Amino acid sequence: MYDREVDVPRLTAHFDLGSDEAAPPEAIRQAAEHVIGATGVSFNSVGLNFYRDGRDSVAPHNDHLDVLMEGFPIALLSLGGTRRMTIRAKEPPRRALHIDLEPGSLLMMSYATQVHYTHGIPKTSDPVGPRISLAFRVKPARTAAGEDVAGRY
Repeated sequence: MYDREVDVPRLTAHFDLGSDEAAPPEAIRQAAEHVIGATGVSFNSVGLNFYRDGRDSVAPHNDHLDVLMEGFPIALLSLGGTRRMTIRAKEPPRRALHIDLEPGSLLMMSYATQVHYTHGIPKTSDPVGPRISLAFRVKPARTAAGEDVAGRY
C-alpha cells in the first residue's frame, strides 16, 4: 500500500469456480450454486474475506476493472455478524450510502459501480460478531500462460 508492505486487516482466500484442478470446498460450491441460481449470472470466481471483529476492515476501493469481465456484476453474500458497508461516489459531491450487510444478505454491484463509486468496510468500535463475505465475480478466461483471453462471455 502506497509503496510499502502492510498486513491485510482481514483474512482472505480465493477459489476458481468450475475449475477441475482445485475444486472449492462443498460449502463454497453450495453458496455459489445459490448465488448463481438467485442472480442468473455464471460467476466463475469467489473471493472470501473473514472479518474477525470490528478491527478488521477493508479501505474504500473499487475492484480492478482489468480482472473483471465488462458488464458483469459482483455479488456479495454476507454470512455471520452484521457489518456496515460505505459506498461513496468518486466525483463531487461524493455522496455516501451506508448499507448494513446482514447475515444471509446478497448485495449486487454493477460493473458501472466499480467505475463511479468506491466501497469499503470501515473499522468499528461497536461490538460486532465475526463475518465472512463471499464476493462472486466473472473474470476473463486465462490461457495456459496466465494471460487474459480477449473474448467476452
